[in-house]
Amino acid sequence: MIASCNYIVAMTTKIVPIGNSRGIRIPKAMLESCGFAEEADLQIKNGALILRPIASRRTGWREAFQEMTAVKDDVAVHEDAAATTFDREEWEW
Repeated sequence: MIASCNYIVAMTTKIVPIGNSRGIRIPKAMLESCGFAEEADLQIKNGALILRPIASRRTGWREAFQEMTAVKDDVAVHEDAAATTFDREEWEW
């Protein structure tokens, strides 16, 4: 889950050579407070570089599955949603 990063922290950092590219060092505490992992989304907008954490591709899947299979009024949601007239009246268990 991506952490909330709704506060302003400012600092000056050096741009250092990395092969044919350039890079900056970002303090670990800053990365962790905004939820960065191994990859980031980098954009240019109005002359500014914007760096954002990337959410896991499966973020929220567990919660969504639990909600889909939750039991409400002693009937599983997925069974009730798929029930047909045949299921309710004709089928014998």
